[in-house]
Amino acid sequence: MEPSEQSRTPDGEIRNKTDILRDFQVSFFAMSRLLSFPWTFLEKDLESNKSSDLISDILKQTCLHSLCRKFPPSVRFRRLFLSELIRRQEAADCDPLDELYDALAEVVGAEDTTECYKSYLLPSGDAVSLLENVALISEGTTGLVTWEAALYLAEWALDHRQVFSGRTVLELGSGVGLSGITICRSCSPRRFVFSDCHPRVLQTLRSNVELNGLTPPSVGVEEVDWTAASEEQLERIGADVVIAADVVYDPDVAGSLVKLLSRILRCSSPEVFVCSTVRNQETYGGFKQQLDKEGIRHRVVTGAVGCVFPYSRDGVIELIQLHTTAAQ
Repeated sequence: MEPSEQSRTPDGEIRNKTDILRDFQVSFFAMSRLLSFPWTFLEKDLESNKSSDLISDILKQTCLHSLCRKFPPSVRFRRLFLSELIRRQEAADCDPLDELYDALAEVVGAEDTTECYKSYLLPSGDAVSLLENVALISEGTTGLVTWEAALYLAEWALDHRQVFSGRTVLELGSGVGLSGITICRSCSPRRFVFSDCHPRVLQTLRSNVELNGLTPPSVGVEEVDWTAASEEQLERIGADVVIAADVVYDPDVAGSLVKLLSRILRCSSPEVFVCSTVRNQETYGGFKQQLDKEGIRHRVVTGAVGCVFPYSRDGVIELIQLHTTAAQ
């Protein structure tokens, strides 16, 4: 292997060209921050080879890939990504690459929209593609984007497929559907019920479930209002496993969630997992106190999970499993 075809990370791990191309592809389709891309490897390759071959390969795995044609990231993101590739190519004084400038020409005059696609690549090689909003808060809800806890929960599920295999799973506050679609595609549940209560979120959720090839009766999308869900609805769903990600962000919302979880645990005694990014210790601590008052105990699920998806791991993400006092 040529020296330019491998690189050593700060922790001593050797990365080869195939790894780097995969990193570019995974980060591109998830619309990760440009600073997180492995630019150092590219710079070294350009300096040593004075060739645009690696940039050509990166293009084939990103902007020219069939997945980008079908589910393109935002126009603005592609424009910034291509501009960065051009900047680094020109800085290395390499020969111009026509397809690079052609790709940029496609997006320079294109109109940006409020929605775009993000695709999260699974270990199997498949992709979970989601229509998301470019704004973190849109139409009065945070449910139109994928949050870190949903990505963490999906990674945990990939490492613990036996929890979901052959079982009926209910997801509360599914948002755009990343965790649930990953479980459906990789963990073989008998039935999976996505749920939310915001009309716009439900509309996007149904679209994402459909575009990922998931269909009834093994998969369903339901409106579940945490303050008004009936015992009949919960019994009809009959969940063996209940999951929720990034739903503990407001004290009032958390209170409604706790009351619903109490009814669910009394109804069918499922396994319940709640994954949270701990942004506010007071809010998260209040959620746990409310669980205790309802007679719901929790244990923190520990252990490392496989790093499958690109996202910031700097924040505190906690996964807890719930059970009633009687089940202890």
